[in-house]
Amino acid sequence: MKKIFSKLTPPQVLTFGFLAIIFVGAFILRMPVSQQTGVHVNFLDALFTAVSATAITGLTVVNTAATWSTFGQVVLLVMIEIGALGFMTFAVLLFAITGQRLDLKARLMAQQALNLRNLADVKSVLSYVFSLSAIIQIVGAVLMLPDFISRFGIGRGIYLSVASSISAFGNAGFTFFDKPVSFLQNDPYILIIWMLLITAGSLGFLVWRDLLLFYRQRRVSLHTKVALNVSGWLIGLSFAMFLFTENVLAPLAHTSSLGHRILDSLFLAVVPRTAGLEVVPLSNISAAGIMIITLLMFVGGTPGSTSGGIKTTTLGILWMQSLAALRGQEQVNFGGRRFSPKIVIKAMMLAVISIVFVAAVSLLLTVTETIPKGQGMEYIVFEVISAFSTTGFSLGLTPHLTNFGEVVIMIVMFIGRVGLYTVMFSVMNIRDKPSSYQYPTEEVIIG
Repeated sequence: MKKIFSKLTPPQVLTFGFLAIIFVGAFILRMPVSQQTGVHVNFLDALFTAVSATAITGLTVVNTAATWSTFGQVVLLVMIEIGALGFMTFAVLLFAITGQRLDLKARLMAQQALNLRNLADVKSVLSYVFSLSAIIQIVGAVLMLPDFISRFGIGRGIYLSVASSISAFGNAGFTFFDKPVSFLQNDPYILIIWMLLITAGSLGFLVWRDLLLFYRQRRVSLHTKVALNVSGWLIGLSFAMFLFTENVLAPLAHTSSLGHRILDSLFLAVVPRTAGLEVVPLSNISAAGIMIITLLMFVGGTPGSTSGGIKTTTLGILWMQSLAALRGQEQVNFGGRRFSPKIVIKAMMLAVISIVFVAAVSLLLTVTETIPKGQGMEYIVFEVISAFSTTGFSLGLTPHLTNFGEVVIMIVMFIGRVGLYTVMFSVMNIRDKPSSYQYPTEEVIIG
């Protein structure tokens, strides 16, 4: 076993490690102790739930509170925590607890899992990741306690506070209430806490580390500058667009006060890129609003965070590359730094492959799944992008998927969490092979 492990590359270890966690979780969920009395869940549905939890997505084929016992829900929360922080993070913690030294391979795997630039940072960053994650989730749970205890009693209130904090920070989209989470739509206190937890998880640990060390270093990395700028612009622009679409084009304008409509619009601007908490029912949102949500889901959060999608830095690099090309500039500059051509090409490749992947899966599901009357292609595309970006929003397709459709969405969620690059490098064993020669250039007409 050790000999086989030693031959695996870091991307392969990450891929197979997540698969192992998923199957162990599925087998535990399949046990009667994990299910409510009188409920019987088949293995495919248990596997789908395990994938969704480990991929911190939130898409479900069964009702979470009505299907899983308290033990089963705790299993889900553990998988969400592992999925959010990465199993390599927990593996390294185990090494530290047992006093074992990290060899080069373990450091490389942790570096791959957390998107670290410097191998020397591995131990310090992992320690920081655990500390920061624990503090944020504990604070979130404590802040929710008064509201939830007043609603559900002491025992249930404490449990829901902890579960909601884990789910929101992990950008998981899972809810553990006995009713739709939309009952909290008019509770600004809880919504603001959730938005802060979701944003904290979606920014990424490296960004938070940069910000917390700013008082000593008096500078932040280019990665942090791009991530914060793109995230800020996305939240601001989408907030303005939702204010228009959901106050002019949708029925929300006629069912709530101005203050609640503003809060709903802000919540919609924050949530779609990372966590599919459907506080504002999607059935109440305009077609334009659904389109905005779809685009936000595809972008996702920041590298090294708990979210999926093509990532904010990818969008930022592509946008700045486009502006530079329009100005006739060959180099892409931002914040007093220049992006390397290799990074720009990598961003382009990720965006193109992601679009092709989502389109191919959507086309496949249009053949195997039934689209209800009154719905169009967006019914399937929305679900696929939600799975790929590990967001968890649903227009209603997931509970009605065929067995084949469930398997397809599981694969999409898994790839969305582990990452297209990691999966491609692990399956195809891709390595950098610089060419020893170059062909002559020739112009091609574009546009």
